[in-house]
Amino acid sequence: MKLSQFKFNLPEELIALYPHSVYHEIKNAHGKKEISRMTRRDESRLMVLHRKSQTIDMFQKDKKGKDIKGQYLEFRHVLDYFDEGDTFIFNDTKVFPARLYGTKEKTDAKIEVFLLRELNQEMRLWDVLVEPARKIRIGNKLFFDESGTMVAEVIDNTTSRGRTLRFLYDCPHDEFKHELFALGETPLPRYIINRREVPHADAHDQEDYQTIFAKHEGAVRAPSTGLHFSREMLKRMEIKGIHDTYITLHCSLSAFNSIEVEDLTKHKMDSEQMKIDAKVCEIVNRTKQEGHHVCAVGTSVVKATETAVGTDGLLKEYDGWTSKFIFPPYDFGLADTMIANFYHSMSPLLMETAAFGGYELVMEAYDLAVKNGYKFGCYGDSMLILND
Repeated sequence: MKLSQFKFNLPEELIALYPHSVYHEIKNAHGKKEISRMTRRDESRLMVLHRKSQTIDMFQKDKKGKDIKGQYLEFRHVLDYFDEGDTFIFNDTKVFPARLYGTKEKTDAKIEVFLLRELNQEMRLWDVLVEPARKIRIGNKLFFDESGTMVAEVIDNTTSRGRTLRFLYDCPHDEFKHELFALGETPLPRYIINRREVPHADAHDQEDYQTIFAKHEGAVRAPSTGLHFSREMLKRMEIKGIHDTYITLHCSLSAFNSIEVEDLTKHKMDSEQMKIDAKVCEIVNRTKQEGHHVCAVGTSVVKATETAVGTDGLLKEYDGWTSKFIFPPYDFGLADTMIANFYHSMSPLLMETAAFGGYELVMEAYDLAVKNGYKFGCYGDSMLILND
């Protein structure tokens, strides 16, 4: 397929700048009125796509099974479509505070440094992106705190914006990591922070941009579909007899990179580190063999499981990297259901969703989402794709 087939008009007001929330007016200690925001992860909107019947559900139904117009499905209704014995696969990667702000030696120029991954613990080497890149050359030193204790030297150019930094910080590695991350902020996507009144992540984002089951640190982008799940939903899953399993794929910025070629077969994704252990394989494979549903929660889970699925349709252990790029047409080997967010125009995440749900049905859903005011992006609304 071609890149242009995934282009659509997304009004700016439909880009979610915050997760679904409720707002309360309260009085502060001085008697002044303030607005308090409380996140409601599982109350965002949900759209349900049925692959075989080619139908789409947006509204809750009355006792006769008819749509209640204006009463949209909410994410918590996802569990109504699953039964005892089904299995959800989540991504338990943990986002670290990857965005730092420093100053350049001598000129005091303000520099944004985006940490991608640690290359060498002993030498304190990190792969990073810098902005503005034109000001940063090999040999430059960057300072990240007023005391001048956190300093980094540029030792290599990797891409137009990419650099390798060596942090000049002499202490045990755990202490260094703690001090470095204390200086960073939550790495919200540019399409969010550039639209906010204050172009930075706030204190709420430290929790909001992290799944409740985040465990293994290494992501610079949240597995956004997992953000919808609340602790109450996980408890309801347990009570209903639905299994929860966890793979790890450390989400990179690859999904935000612009695709520069019209022919999608020529696009290359960045590699992302992933791991699937034997326990996950045992649960997922037993679920399939017993004829129950396997639901992949998010595009990162689909990418990981399609990397590790065998020709027999069963999941295999995996510990390595994947650069798999999924777009239509694609023959999926593992999950029969999928939950996804609503993504941006020409995004690789949209392409993967369209491959799973069917191009025409998914693009129809996106058209309905725009017309009905659904929210897009990592803090936006979601869709459930069923194989019925």
